[in-house]
Amino acid sequence: MQGTIPTEEQIEALLGNKVIDAWKELNGFVASHYDFLPVWDDGGKYGTWEVKYRKSGKTLCAFYVKDGDFTVLIVFGKAEREKFELSQEEFSAKIVDVYNNTRQYHDGKWLWIKVTDYSLVEEIKKLIIIKKKLKAKPLT
Repeated sequence: MQGTIPTEEQIEALLGNKVIDAWKELNGFVASHYDFLPVWDDGGKYGTWEVKYRKSGKTLCAFYVKDGDFTVLIVFGKAEREKFELSQEEFSAKIVDVYNNTRQYHDGKWLWIKVTDYSLVEEIKKLIIIKKKLKAKPLT
């Protein structure tokens, strides 16, 4: 486990201006719509840092930060694969291609989506929602 959580400045310096808005939007989306805690670690061979959003031993998604981009990992089990396959016409050719070219393992499809700009943010949000429905908003 990495000893310290990176600062916003460290992440911004590593990612750069082209991708920082996508990073902030996706992390903000998860933080505001789910009760999963960010767990930081060394990114290993996948990046400089890793942040997994976890709750009760389950991972919603993980982000791997490296120089100039980051990668989103979402693992789809059988139910999520079925949901995606029924709605894949709502996704770009790039996301469908990632899905179709991802090997099926015993525990699901591990979708590794490289983010180099803002263009895939809304589709990644939809993939996260397929993984786990949005939490209900409290009544005011």
